[in-house]
Amino acid sequence: MLSVMNERKSKPENGASKGHPISVVAMRTGLSRDVLRVWERRYAAVEPMRTPGGQRRYSDAHVHRFRLLASATRHGRTISQVAHLDTDALARLVAEDDAALPRVVPNPTPVDARGMDAALAAIVALDAPALDAQLRRAIARDGVLPFIEKTAPALMRAVGDGWVSGRLSIAHEHLASATVLAVILETVRAVPASPSAPRVLVASPSGERHAVGAALAAAAAALEGWAVVYLGADVPAADIATAAAATGAQAVALSIVYVEDWSHLLAELRELRDQLGASVPLLIGGAGTAQVASELHERGIHICASMAELRTALVREALARE
Repeated sequence: MLSVMNERKSKPENGASKGHPISVVAMRTGLSRDVLRVWERRYAAVEPMRTPGGQRRYSDAHVHRFRLLASATRHGRTISQVAHLDTDALARLVAEDDAALPRVVPNPTPVDARGMDAALAAIVALDAPALDAQLRRAIARDGVLPFIEKTAPALMRAVGDGWVSGRLSIAHEHLASATVLAVILETVRAVPASPSAPRVLVASPSGERHAVGAALAAAAAALEGWAVVYLGADVPAADIATAAAATGAQAVALSIVYVEDWSHLLAELRELRDQLGASVPLLIGGAGTAQVASELHERGIHICASMAELRTALVREALARE
């Protein structure tokens, strides 16, 4: 305990001016500033140094501790369960959790630049058949897993960037989304599940109108042997819970890319977590999760920062049910 108190102790030292501002800590840990502030203020996970002017500064030891806390919460532990541990104990806990996880071997296949350029050219031309052909060619060349983990997300990010910059219109974005979605869902249907396979329900919550992320999650689950119930985008919590009960889903996975009303989203997720019950894990991923990560962790909701993490979580859940 003395160790962790020393790590958290606020030290108005001259060295504080050489510490890192919160923006650097966010970049180095992958945690949002909001999460860092909540963990610091509500849970006393660290206590930063102070400059003579009162600005917070974080040491390399603080950055290391935040990384360990992030790893612990990704393994399913809540921040309230681990924030009091000293750094040595926290490192041992993370190492134990890492060792207990089933391993998902990353696929090293890079995104094909020429194929990406050809796909974007088809989108610019509003040529859905040409885009469809490029997507199928990518699956045939690289395999389904690299397609759902790398190629499709990279393409949709490029489309989103093009829309933000004004190079692409809503029509381009809709054509790309519809074509990618159709190919992904066809892939899901082409992966047969055994009669005894665990069942996962996949959707996007109310207010989230992007369907591709949920479809990618559905494909990842299918590849891990899960039977998939895919509901699509913008589904209210009550309907997700009802569908999960009706289909006997043993897990629920949601995709959050962009939501305008975060208070509404959090209310929906709290309601869903309560209605599902403790026996059904709720897995959430997507670019939009960083803004509400701390609140989700405290509700017992597992954050999957990538498709690989989602697959690992599903493998672990399937093994736990055997």
